[in-house]
This record gives sequence, structure tokens and C-alpha cells, in this order.
Amino acid sequence: MTDARPESGLLSPGWTGSPAASATSDGAYLRALLDAEAALTRAQERLGLAPGGAGAAVTAAAAGAFDAHSLAERARAGGNPVIPLVADLTRAVGGTFGPYVHRGATSQDIMDTATMLVAVRTLDPVLADLGRTQEALARLAGAHRDTVMPGRTLTQHAVPTTFGLKAAGWRSLVLDARDRITAVRDSLPAQLGGAAGTLAAFTAYGAQDATALPGAYARELGLAEPLLPWHTLRTPVADLAGCLAFAAGALGKVATDVLTLARTEIAEVAEGSGGGSSAMPHKANPVRSTLIAAAALRAPQLAAVLFGSLTAPDERPAGAWHAEWEPLRDLLRLVGGAARDAAELTGGLRVHPEAMRADLELTHGLIVSERLSAELSAVLGRARAKELLTALAPRTYAEGRPLAELLAEEPDLTDVDLTDLTDPARYTGSAGALTDRALERR
Repeated sequence: MTDARPESGLLSPGWTGSPAASATSDGAYLRALLDAEAALTRAQERLGLAPGGAGAAVTAAAAGAFDAHSLAERARAGGNPVIPLVADLTRAVGGTFGPYVHRGATSQDIMDTATMLVAVRTLDPVLADLGRTQEALARLAGAHRDTVMPGRTLTQHAVPTTFGLKAAGWRSLVLDARDRITAVRDSLPAQLGGAAGTLAAFTAYGAQDATALPGAYARELGLAEPLLPWHTLRTPVADLAGCLAFAAGALGKVATDVLTLARTEIAEVAEGSGGGSSAMPHKANPVRSTLIAAAALRAPQLAAVLFGSLTAPDERPAGAWHAEWEPLRDLLRLVGGAARDAAELTGGLRVHPEAMRADLELTHGLIVSERLSAELSAVLGRARAKELLTALAPRTYAEGRPLAELLAEEPDLTDVDLTDLTDPARYTGSAGALTDRALERR
């Protein structure tokens, strides 16, 4: 068997131990390369371009042990690991069928196809974790549909909202990420074009219609059939970059909000099991959120490298293709780890409605000034209402008195139910209905 041990991940706590770690390890990449080579021989046998038994022989040999470290060292000579791998696999097959290893293909055919296999195999558990995350958020949104909390804009209290609506918004982003990843995963194609994307070698080896081979190859691997060889048409890689960067950002939004709301002085939410500090025993740090936020910060730069490779020149590029390998693997790992952490974060998130209610009182009732401005205009006139609220706003802080109490001193407002008008729970607009509508999405 190939060495499937993932790297230690000493500096990568965000993805270490996640399904993405093993799915993108050197061993997993090597397995994908071998799967791609074996499938190519099977596809050629199916179309009569290789003798009966060739596909089984190569597949059996590809299941053997290959030294990833040796391949990595020897890859420097040709610039990619496929070249030494083909030599080793051909030797392992030997005899009659050895010449049918890699026949007609180029290194990029195998490397690109293996990359698509690694991506599919990594995205499946990512989607499972996104599913767990959206389910947890749906439960939170339903349970806290009417839990009132401060809405914040430009870092300051704005008007009241509900935690249910906030959780429903998070879920909407997670579902958007799920849909984008699903669409990309299902479209990832095999790569087969030969030396310059013309399939010429397969014709030379006797193919009557070489254009049938990419489809047969894709079916062997469970990948999509490519319309054209895409050696320098890097749409699949750009699509991966886009959906992965979006997913990282979507999960990063959840994490960033949790980091804000979990601050000691806010304390409206808390992670289910916070991490410790090496110096301060009292701390329970929001570690899951921290790791997700770190992934979201890194993802756009990695995606930028992949989008930059869209300019790959000629029929096969020098540098642009090679530049994709590490950032794409890093992106898969980051998003895989973030999705794992998001499922844990949302599944254990603790919500503190009492802290939310207390925080609503920090502005002494001014959080509903928008409502008061509209409602009191009908009693006092628009200009007078604005003038009064502008004058009373600084007094609420200076005197430490609730806005309702100051308003009650106004002779023209003696018949107005100020208790109702200044209750934040009475001014959440359509938050409940919007939450319900968001939860209808499956």
C-alpha cells in the first residue's frame, strides 16, 4: 500500500486531524496519481487500444507500495512527480503490459486528473460538515427566533434584532457555500489531451476516434467528461478557487461574529468548550472561531494565485500549472478544517439571552430612537420629535436615566405608552418572519 500518513501539521491546527488532512496528504495524492494511471489503461483497453488484461495488470500493480519520498526527490529532474512514478509503475507492471502504462498521455494529464480526484475526495467530507453546520444553525435560529439582541452597525448599537435572524443569516451563507461546492464538485473533469492537447498520440496508437477516449477515461474515474483538453484552459481550477474561497469567507463570517459576541464585556454567546491559555488559567478562548477566522484570512490570497494561473500560455504552460499545486491543496485543507471546526462550533454554541437583554439597556433606551422618531412625529410633529430626542440623548448618559423616564416628563407625552414604545422587544420589525422564511430553504 502507499504511505497514506498525512504531514504532522505542527503549524496547522486548523486542518490537522480533519478528513481533509488525510484526503490531501502526500499519500493521498500519490494514490490519486496511481488511480489516474490505472484508469487510463483500463479506458484504452475498453476502446481496444490496449490488449485484454492490461487494465487489470496496471490496476493491480498500482495497488502496490510506492515511495512518495523517493518520488518527490526524483521529481526535481523533470519538474513533476508523474515522470518518476511512470517509471516505477512501468517496472512494477513489467512483462507484456508494462508498455501500456501512461501510453499516449502527458504528465499534466495525470497530474491534473489526480488533482481533480483529490478535490472530489476532499469535498465530500467538507459537504458533510457543512450539512452538520447548517443543521445546528437551523436549530439555533428556530430556538431563538424571538430572542432579542442589539443589532450593531459600524460597531455601534443600531436597532434591535434577534439572534434567530442572525443565526438564520449564518445558515444562509453556509447553504450558499454548500451549493457552490456541490456544483463545482459535480463538474470537475478528467484531463486527457496528450502532449499538446490534440490527442494525436492515441491516434498514432490506433484509435479510430480519439475523442471518445477522454469520456471513457472520465467514466473510469467518476469524474466529468471534459469538452476539450484544459491544459491551459484552467476553468476547473478557477472554479475550485472560487467556491473554496467563498466557503472560507462564509464560515469566517460566522466565526467573526462569534468572536465579537463572545468578548468578555459582551458575553452574548460562548463556545461550547473554549481553549485554555498557557499563562492565564481563567481563560476559555474561542479557539474554533479563531481557527476558522484564520482560514478565512488566508483563503483569498491562495485563490488569487489560482486565478492568476488562468493566463497560462501556449498549449501547455511553464510555471502557471506548477504554481497551482500547493495553493490548491492548502485551500482544500483550510476549508476542510474550517468546515470541521464550524460543525463543532455551531453544534456546541451557547447563547446567553440574559446578556443580550442586558446589553440592550446599555444605551438607556436609545436603541429604539428610530421607532420613537417615527411614532412621536405623529404626536409632536416631525421637527419637534427630532429636536426632543436629540436633546434627550446626551442626558440619558449624563444623568444615567432611561430615555422613557425623561420622555415621561414631557407634558405633551402624558397619554403615550412610553413603556411599549421603548421596549426593544417591541421593535424587531419582521425579524421573526424573515427567520421563518430563511428556514424554509433546504
